[in-house]
Amino acid sequence: MYVAVVPNRSSRPAILLRESYRDGDKVKNRTLANLSDLPPEQIETLRAAFRGDKLVPAGEGMEIVRALPHGQVAAALGMARQIGLGLAQASIEDALARRHLHNGTLVLYDVSSSYVEGRCCELAQFGHPRDHRSDRMQIVYGLLCSADGCPVAIEVFEGNTGDPSTVGNQIAKLKDRFGLARVVMVGDRGMITEARIKDDLKPAGLDWITALRAPSIQKLAAEDGPLQLSFFDARDLAEIESPDFPGERLIVCKNHALAEERSRKRNELLDATEKDLKDIEKRVVRQRKPLRGADEIGLAVGKVIGRRKVGKHFDITITDNSLSFTRDHAAIAREAALDGFYVLRTNVPAEALNTADTVRAYKSLGRVERAFRCLKTTDLDIRPIFHWLSPRVRAHVFLCMLAYYLEWHMRKALAPMLFDDHDRAAGEALRSSPVAKAEPSPAATRKARTKRTDNGQPVHSFRTLLSDLATLTRNIVRCGKAPEFALLARPTEIQQRALDLLGVKLQL
Repeated sequence: MYVAVVPNRSSRPAILLRESYRDGDKVKNRTLANLSDLPPEQIETLRAAFRGDKLVPAGEGMEIVRALPHGQVAAALGMARQIGLGLAQASIEDALARRHLHNGTLVLYDVSSSYVEGRCCELAQFGHPRDHRSDRMQIVYGLLCSADGCPVAIEVFEGNTGDPSTVGNQIAKLKDRFGLARVVMVGDRGMITEARIKDDLKPAGLDWITALRAPSIQKLAAEDGPLQLSFFDARDLAEIESPDFPGERLIVCKNHALAEERSRKRNELLDATEKDLKDIEKRVVRQRKPLRGADEIGLAVGKVIGRRKVGKHFDITITDNSLSFTRDHAAIAREAALDGFYVLRTNVPAEALNTADTVRAYKSLGRVERAFRCLKTTDLDIRPIFHWLSPRVRAHVFLCMLAYYLEWHMRKALAPMLFDDHDRAAGEALRSSPVAKAEPSPAATRKARTKRTDNGQPVHSFRTLLSDLATLTRNIVRCGKAPEFALLARPTEIQQRALDLLGVKLQL
């Protein structure tokens, strides 16, 4: 049924209640009642009823009993349903591995730590404090990511666990649980060491990409070594071979901008350390209450040297009543010669991964570091950790990883509205070399400059966009004595675009 308005030449229009019906293969209309004499508000009420609108008693006041932030919850829950988040850690990680990893793929792996509250946690130990809280016990956790930085699995270890000793667990996970016969594990020089390559990766038949430590690079750069530094005055990338690494590829990179930065920073540290040593020297030779005793003088010098880690560049002589020091210019020159150099080490054949792509693969570890920053500081706040029992600690860390997994997908979908670069391929095309610093795409530069998206809307950070979505409320409404009902606020243009990018439809 519907309300029809029929024009009348000589008088006011006729308002009729009609319905449609089928007569054979034809659709016809018939009039059920003449509504012309009804008040306009009653006619509008009938129209609303036929549209299926919710009707409230006339003449009674309407009030909002409660307004709940809804938009950001609907956005996150809608995305969570799309990507299939479940409940049990092992089953979820297995599903994520099937979705994001396959044989021959790159797997990014890195380790971080977080301090815990109190001293009763079963996993908490004193260890290397990445949070710079040496006064707190900590836990260690290792994160496996796909090549594009999407988190797949996380594992918690005791706080005094060394980074390399966690690699074996990840290899077993990749092969036994995820069923991957051959992948390329990418890890930094402190993670994938010579021992781990020999004892874990090679027996498992897995490939790797890592980097050499400074002593190995210095050996390569010796007079009779294969690394000739002058060769890189006009270039920043080359492959070399060494009998110390049979069957492997060594890719030498020189970042000239990084070389300048390290030189500047070294000089600042040397100048600051020398100033502090001169202050100690004045304390030794002053007339009133001089600093005496080799032990006391050495303790003061040790604090200065340990603060900036440049003691190896000074020749220091201490006696009971004197302190002298000079810079070791030869040692400084040897270190400066290698500024900006790093050497990648891999067993992946060149036909499978060329030189430039190998460099890009190693530098993609920055995506795991970005995940740790998100987990620990910007968005998810994995700290404070108050749990004592190891299953609860592991559950806490796993839930934080799932939250980052959800955020990763949301950021990817919402990138056109965020300051995030949504056209990384265009930025990569602007780089003169994979060794050079990453360049933002023209679209990202334009967003940063104008603070507007391509369609003219204000650019958001991920956090401010969620705050904006939170103003889209779910309201509990009551009209007089009628039952309460839920009513969603109308999305703004920005909120609607965010929901559309996420593929989320609002529901009560």
